[in-house]
Amino acid sequence: MTNKIRITAGSVMVEAELNDTDTAAAIWDILPVQANCNTWGEEIYFKIPVEAELEGGQEVVELGDLGYWPPGTAFCLFFGLTPASQGDEIRPASEVTVIGKMLGGQETMDALKSVPSGGPVVIDPA
Repeated sequence: MTNKIRITAGSVMVEAELNDTDTAAAIWDILPVQANCNTWGEEIYFKIPVEAELEGGQEVVELGDLGYWPPGTAFCLFFGLTPASQGDEIRPASEVTVIGKMLGGQETMDALKSVPSGGPVVIDPA
């Protein structure tokens, strides 16, 4: 069974599904989470109270992927190019564990571009 979550970043609300990794399960167990987000290109990330090892690490992710970045104990939303991207690929700062996927199309990804760095973000079970 997939755990569904709701991410509210600024005025943007996104529904998503966590996958069946151990890292995603650890994140589910600590919900709800509130933080102030950072942006890095078209990525939103923020520190969460989960410490997990890299699980099936990926250097390149897909549009809409959710990731966990072990060096920063950070939850990441990937909705476009980052400063590390080469060509059209979506490249995190370093390898991440892909923990789920945002639901919704390009309109959702475009809406996330309006979220300011430092703004509030909340993750709740849906």
